[in-house]
Amino acid sequence: MIGIGYDSHRFAPGRKLILGGVEIEHELGLAGHSDADVLTHAVIDALLGAAGGGDIGTMFPDDEEQWRGADSIDLLRTAVGTVAGMIVNIDATLICEQPRLGPYKAEMERTIADATSARVTVKATSNEGMGWIGRGEGIACIAVAMVQSE
Repeated sequence: MIGIGYDSHRFAPGRKLILGGVEIEHELGLAGHSDADVLTHAVIDALLGAAGGGDIGTMFPDDEEQWRGADSIDLLRTAVGTVAGMIVNIDATLICEQPRLGPYKAEMERTIADATSARVTVKATSNEGMGWIGRGEGIACIAVAMVQSE
């Protein structure tokens, strides 16, 4: 089974930038109820979609105080616990103009792989200056996951 996930968050001052559970050196973080980790959120949605398990907003509603400031890797581990079957592969693409993510991709892949026991690929691209991402207002991510049923 295959699932797809998407998430986006705008930049916000006074927050850490966390992507794939890795703190990225940058002057702005991302706004959100949890740690606003767009990569991990997209991966969670992809896994839940592949498993027929709804979406991140249903599992971790942003109007519930218990999820405020949550570590998204912890949320990922919780979501993985609901997936029946083996998570085979996760492929994700981060979309942003800044910061440059190349130096962090291997660590992001390891962190997500450790939480999912899957093969993980993280890619990064820009939006070539187009739209809100191109103006440097935030980051988006799209992810695909493959789950082999038991």
